[in-house]
Amino acid sequence: MIVVLNIVGLSPHFIETKSNVIPNIVSLSKSGAYRKMTPSFPAVTCSAQATLLSGKPPRDHGIVGNGFFNRRTMRTEFWAQESTLVSGPRIWDIMRMRDPKAKVAVLFWQNSKYIDADIVVTPSPLHTDTGMTEWCYSKPADYYSAAVSDKGTLQPTIVGSNSLPLKLPYYEKLTKEIGEFKLMTYWGPMAGEPASRWISQAGLSTIKNEQPDMTLVYIPHLDYNLQRLGPDSPLIDKDLKIVDDIVGQYLELQKSYGQDDITLFVISEYGMTPVKQAVFPNLLLRKHGLLKVREINGKEYIDFELSPAFAVVDHQVAHIYCQKGFVDEVTRIFKDQEGVGAVLDKQKVAQLECNHERAGELILLSRPDSWFAYYYWEDDAKAPFYARAVDIHNKPGYDPCELFVDMPTRSIPLKTELVKGSHGIPGTTDQQKAVMLCSDAALNDYAPEPFNATQFLGMLYRVI
Repeated sequence: MIVVLNIVGLSPHFIETKSNVIPNIVSLSKSGAYRKMTPSFPAVTCSAQATLLSGKPPRDHGIVGNGFFNRRTMRTEFWAQESTLVSGPRIWDIMRMRDPKAKVAVLFWQNSKYIDADIVVTPSPLHTDTGMTEWCYSKPADYYSAAVSDKGTLQPTIVGSNSLPLKLPYYEKLTKEIGEFKLMTYWGPMAGEPASRWISQAGLSTIKNEQPDMTLVYIPHLDYNLQRLGPDSPLIDKDLKIVDDIVGQYLELQKSYGQDDITLFVISEYGMTPVKQAVFPNLLLRKHGLLKVREINGKEYIDFELSPAFAVVDHQVAHIYCQKGFVDEVTRIFKDQEGVGAVLDKQKVAQLECNHERAGELILLSRPDSWFAYYYWEDDAKAPFYARAVDIHNKPGYDPCELFVDMPTRSIPLKTELVKGSHGIPGTTDQQKAVMLCSDAALNDYAPEPFNATQFLGMLYRVI
């Protein structure tokens, strides 16, 4: 049995400087296999996960960021969860090829809706005209339910005169055991520890009750305070202790099964660097007359059709979508701009293996101490309807300010200076890199150094 814990934001820097805070993780790094892992570019969640699970860079799997501009539909698409966005096989497909009976569980990984896995749970809220209904998409869709007895044990629920068990989807089955998943703890101003705790418990329950051959579990909350507080804040120790406690629970589970019966991986997607300023590429393009807006009911929105150039931002990476003939002008605008570390043309993007049709004509990299904000309005009174809301789908860019709240207005603040940590640019330092740890020390003989995210799939091959 293989278990993969993806603790987003865990970096070699923490393993080497916080041994007293994360003893379980450090112990695993010493007793098992450990490699510092260079993330694929861009080092953001959706791209990183697609690479880890496919062994391919964005050039091949097509996930060039957490979002992109869809040239066919003329709109931005952020945090789309459909599996079909990812090209090529991922680990569950590969396991099916090798053994059609292989059982795989995937909990809260991106682009996991409709995948060919036996067990899937991922957030999928229902947006209605009266608000949002919290819900998770899950498989199997018809699961024999269980009720919790007074003694805390699971008992079958019998209904009707024919004594047939009531069938429920897998998420609804989990809620009977560990309660409902609260989406507000997964993203937004209230995001934090409860999301990681619930997902971790869902993973432990799945392993104990379903016995998958492989279980993939995404643990998100460390990432949130790394952005809110910055990786150098002493307050991060609390979040590190929580993820270490989660790792400890899985190590205890491994002991209960036997060291040889469960192979435990602890991996991450990227590390994070402290930042001190935001860069506003869309405002700069607007200043030079390249970004056009339409005013609707007193609010401004990007006119994607008529804009010669605009940016779709994603942490420390910005895809610049340019109409024909404007690439050189845009390059000149951003060259030597404060906070911009590099302007990548198609050749340089190809060197980073992100040359896919979804990518922009140019890609901007921020400096390590900066990040890109999507703002394009010059007057806050004309900010669009989604600016002060937790709205991950309508914004033309990732917005870390959604992790904060302006209490007087109970809305998202338009204060980019609140953000203290970011990621996305090519990882070269221990703060920027990810990690790969495995309880099977024999992988030390096979894992190359330096180790790249595209090589993680090979480690899974070794232990399948």
